[in-house]
Amino acid sequence: MGTRKKVAFYTLGCKLNFSETSTIARGFTNEGFDRVDFSEKADIYVINTCSVTENADKRFKSIVKQAHKSNPDAFVAAIGCYAQLKPHELADVNGVDLVLGATEKFNLTSYINDLLNQPNRNRGIGEVHSCDIEDADFYVGSYSIGDRTRAFLKVQDGCDYKCTYCTIPLARGISRSDSLKNVLQNAREISEQNIKEIVLTGVNIGDYGKGEFGNKKHEHTFFELVQALDMVDGIERLRISSIEPNLLKNETIDFVSSSKSFVPHFHIPLQSGSNTILKKMKRRYMRELYVDRVSRIREVMPHACIGVDVIVGFPGETDTHFLETYNFLNTLDISYLHVFTYSERDNTEAVGMDGVVPMKVRSKRSKMLRGLSVKKRRAFYESQLGSFRKVLFESENKEGYIHGFTENYVKVKTPWNPELVNTLHDIELTKIDDDGLVRFEFANVYCS
Repeated sequence: MGTRKKVAFYTLGCKLNFSETSTIARGFTNEGFDRVDFSEKADIYVINTCSVTENADKRFKSIVKQAHKSNPDAFVAAIGCYAQLKPHELADVNGVDLVLGATEKFNLTSYINDLLNQPNRNRGIGEVHSCDIEDADFYVGSYSIGDRTRAFLKVQDGCDYKCTYCTIPLARGISRSDSLKNVLQNAREISEQNIKEIVLTGVNIGDYGKGEFGNKKHEHTFFELVQALDMVDGIERLRISSIEPNLLKNETIDFVSSSKSFVPHFHIPLQSGSNTILKKMKRRYMRELYVDRVSRIREVMPHACIGVDVIVGFPGETDTHFLETYNFLNTLDISYLHVFTYSERDNTEAVGMDGVVPMKVRSKRSKMLRGLSVKKRRAFYESQLGSFRKVLFESENKEGYIHGFTENYVKVKTPWNPELVNTLHDIELTKIDDDGLVRFEFANVYCS
């Protein structure tokens, strides 16, 4: 028997990508490959790509160079959203051997084994195996284990929304979901690995319940999924990742407020505080609904963390529209922002719209909102001082500190102690450090 081949993975983008990378990596391990860190020498490097922003596209070439620096003879494979949208563009990058689209990526080991059995193959040409996105009508479940102290559990894929700036439906296909039975089985498998927190992930998880093969009937609702997961033994925490405001119902908010496992943290995309721009984006709500969702959360969970996605520089966004957004967010009782600078994406409706915002203006608006986010996060953290919260510590040593998050997503730090990794502790939040994080000394920790 020959030497076991080594494989390394690099994941760009969202939690969904991380869950799929982890599942694909387990497939390699099951077939006799050894997984190593991407910085190490490997025989195969797999890059799971993202195409939400222009920056993610540009990073791809540098990651390929990084792989070949570690091993010039290695095979490099590209999968993920960018690989589906622009497969031939990736295949033309020097050093790329294989590009797989949305459906083919889950058979990566088969394609790699075929390549390894072609010793005389021309290494200068990247093979492309990419379907029409209409063929991505089946569901493949996945979850991450071993990469972090939290697990990302995929429950849904694809999207039926037609937002004018977004390429995700082109990259991932129609909305479809895992069966409730399979989600619960995956959750149990995760809990058996001594993982304390599961983050639910998908493209549009509030749309959970649409079946495979284009079956649009909801077998179960997102609320039923939440109810069922709350009953799985051995899971300390369940966290909802990002959910559309029009799909976050009162019944879910109220259930989370009294849940055994679900934590008081919501991440709700807004994208713009201007109804005019929301209409141009073809979002499925107006800002008044967003206010209603935030108000409902605050009513039943005053201590909840509420994160917001917002896009600046969308075509037609005037100074007046931007100030509408800024003032709307400034007065809204939210906890932090994820700010995205609009970038033109091929084959989207927004590319052809009038009113292109200059890049300098986009950058200025982005900077203003990031400053507002710092202010909002600080105010939220200050509102939590004096309370006792449960922290789950993560695994990295960052400049002599170990970090963790409370159930309501306050980031805390304490001097590095490896015994704290993947453990839960009740702490009193008493002090915000110069870097904006809550700091405490180990003497203040009370083991749960």
